[in-house]
Amino acid sequence: EVQLVESGGGLVQAGGSLTLSCEASGYSFDDYVIGWFRQAPGKEREGVSCISRVDGSMWYEDSAKGRFTISTDNAENTVYLQISSLNFEDTGVYYCAAGVPSTAQRMDIMTWIYWGQGTQVTVSS
Repeated sequence: EVQLVESGGGLVQAGGSLTLSCEASGYSFDDYVIGWFRQAPGKEREGVSCISRVDGSMWYEDSAKGRFTISTDNAENTVYLQISSLNFEDTGVYYCAAGVPSTAQRMDIMTWIYWGQGTQVTVSS
């Protein structure tokens, strides 16, 4: 069974940092792009960052540049998302997904094939 499992979310103070993990099982995803998305309360799910398991190329949504860092440990079949200087707007459920989107499609959630169940990140004062 193909699974993506996110972990690392939780309650964190504003200004703090955390690292989310996305562990894949049931498939190596060596030919896939792994993306991170977040869904804030009352808002649509939006793309944050993605990384290609083929060539390591990375992409960040404009608001994620500078504070978000995506990385992959191919040996562990895990992709990480480090978030620093957390603010209240970072609150939401963070999902990872696997797929083969084109550059133009990477923000389109419909093009991603596999999804995890999400991990909640709550930023407090």
